[in-house]
Amino acid sequence: MAYGIDLSASARRHLEAAHVLYDDEKRRDVAGYVYGIAAECAVKAMMREAGMQPLTKDKRREDPFYAHFPELKTLLRDLPLGRRGTTLMKFIENPNFMSQWDTDMRYCKGDDINRNWVDRWRNQAKDVVGAIGT
Repeated sequence: MAYGIDLSASARRHLEAAHVLYDDEKRRDVAGYVYGIAAECAVKAMMREAGMQPLTKDKRREDPFYAHFPELKTLLRDLPLGRRGTTLMKFIENPNFMSQWDTDMRYCKGDDINRNWVDRWRNQAKDVVGAIGT
């Protein structure tokens, strides 16, 4: 089944789900992962707002729309996004933005995920999702 793509709505629903997991002390590790997914969706929504479009299938390896943190930030840093990408670049150029977050964390033992990281990711995800459309 093919799903429609709505990056803004996806960012908001993942952020909401992460908040529910965060409130459960035993699942803060999972909340941290979902905060990263929410932030990625928000970044990709802002990429669309800046006029970016996904590349063709044969170029997916270099396509930021299919990348995850930290590679997503690396791919976006050198792109000329112009004035419409100003808000997005404030997040991307911040070396602390979603640092330590990586998709490989989904395979780790939950207590490997530092609670301070999760708290930081929570705040950063709220900020970047809130910046969609600005």
